[in-house]
Parts: sequence; structure tokens; C-alpha cells
Amino acid sequence: MAQDKVRFGIIGVGRWAGKLAGAVERSREAEVVTGFSRTEETRKAFEKEVGCRSADSLDALLADDEVEGVLVVTPHSTHADIIVQAASAGKHVFVEKPLSLTVESGRRAVEAAEKASVVLQVGHNRRRLGATRRLREMIDAGELGMVHQLEANITNANGQVPRQGWRNDPGECPIGGLTALGVHKIDNFHYLAGPIKRVFAFSKKLFAGGELDDVSIVGMEFEGGPLGYLQTSIVVPVIISTSVYGTKASAWSDEDGTKLYVQKKDEAARSELPVEGGDALADEFAEFARCIRGGGRPEVGGAEGVEVVAVLEAIIESVNTGRAVEVSNFR
Repeated sequence: MAQDKVRFGIIGVGRWAGKLAGAVERSREAEVVTGFSRTEETRKAFEKEVGCRSADSLDALLADDEVEGVLVVTPHSTHADIIVQAASAGKHVFVEKPLSLTVESGRRAVEAAEKASVVLQVGHNRRRLGATRRLREMIDAGELGMVHQLEANITNANGQVPRQGWRNDPGECPIGGLTALGVHKIDNFHYLAGPIKRVFAFSKKLFAGGELDDVSIVGMEFEGGPLGYLQTSIVVPVIISTSVYGTKASAWSDEDGTKLYVQKKDEAARSELPVEGGDALADEFAEFARCIRGGGRPEVGGAEGVEVVAVLEAIIESVNTGRAVEVSNFR
């Protein structure tokens, strides 16, 4: 075992945890040494897949001196409590998005990490994709002119077959796919255009493949002036895109950040620009490891995570009331 690599334990070793373990390995700066799940069968399967050991309790994992940081891959409602517990044990924390389901619990988690002087990073990885990075560069360079509108779509047909366990629970996944999928794009919007001022949202169940809403749409106004639109669905074919429309040009990050298109104001059609897709998951774990070893703050830390949760709470309020909602009510 390479002693120079940061050593991680994963809390919640289901299917996605295996994907993250592979990304940790690709980062070349860290390794997964242990994992915990409530069921022994799941733990044993994870041991075999990743080639590590496992802990028979959360307390045992957090008491493991070899573990420097933990990856929290558990139901959304459990994130804050686990972060507090891990921080109290002196472990650095990477938590899958969203940070929490409420700003109140998110702030509690952030405060615990700050008190313990541990790194807290949130897994909003899609801002790291090559085309999305290039979008930001184009905005900063003035290539798009004044940004007027942003648009994002993120869909996944997996909801046609009812999801299992907590992933099919509206309490864990309010507003359908928005909680697990759409929050990626909310973070992208923050990255590209800054804070969101207010939202107006609709969400409903049409296909009825499970307990969650099938389709959700959100209109929004940004603090800086532009308007935006976000659409999520869990029953239509995969679309993962982010678009920025400006007075000089419009640009599209498409196919999950692997394609980039641009159309200038005097052009009749868009054209493709070369871009490297990047390995967003490996990149975020490399950053997490560097922050643990050398200090510093991750690009997406607690403050950024809480801001996304504030927008999520405002969207939930808008769906429930049928009104436009100020995000500042939840900050």
C-alpha cells in the first residue's frame, strides 16, 4: 500500500460507491481502504469489487486510524448527521450531492466541519467537465457578450422502472429527479452566472413508474439579471446539457460536457468546437486529497453546497404553493 496516498473510507457502499472507488483510483492521489454498509452482504460485495476491507459499524470506520477522509454516499436525509459525526472523529468529509435537504441541517454540518478544522467537499462534479469549464472561460473573456439566459436539461429514463428503497421515496427525493439530478445543474448555474434570486417551479407525475414525480421544470431569475430554465425527468432518454445565451454568441455544453457548440450572432447555425471532456469524478477526488494533505479549500465546499440547498428548498416551496419564491427566504 502506497503510504503517500490519502486513505479513504466509504460510508454507504452501494452501486454508486463502486463508481466512486474507481474514480478515487484514477485520481492517483488517494485510495479506498475500507467501507461500511448496514448489511453484511453489501459489505462483502464491496470488498470483492474494490479489493479493500470493510467495517461492521459506522463507529468502527470512524475510529479507524488508517482512514483520513470519508466519502458519504448515503440517503440524502442522513448526510448532515454523518458529516457531524465524522468531523467530530477528525475525519475529512466528501459528501455526495446534495449536501443536505435543508439549509438548517446543511449549516449544522458546515459548522461542525469548521469547528473540527476538517475539509468538507460536496460532490457537484459536473462543473468540472471540459465543455462546462470552457463555457466559463468564454463568459469571462466576453466572447458571449452580455449573458441573457441560461438553460439546462438533465434526464434519465431509469425512473420508468420504480427505483428501489430510498431512491423511490419522495421524502428523500422531493421534486422527482431534481434532488439527485437537477442539483448538478443548479450548481452549474451558480458557477456560470452567480446566485439565483427567485424561482417558479412545476413538478408532477405523468408516467407513474414509481412514487416520484416524473418531470419538473424551474424558471428562475439570477441576482445578476439573467433568466434561466431547468428541466429534469426520470423517464425520458438521457439528455445532459447546459446552455448560455448571450448578445454576441450562444454556447452549449452537451452530451454531459463532452461536446461544445457555439453560434455567433451573425451565424445561422451552431458549430462544434474541440474540447476535452475530462474526468470530473477523478478530478474532484484529486482535489479533495490535495486539500487534506496541503490545506486549502475545495472549489465546491460547504458554502457552495448550502447555496444549492437554499435553491432546492425554494423550488419545493414554489411547487407546493404555486408561487414565485425568493431564494433569500431560505439562505
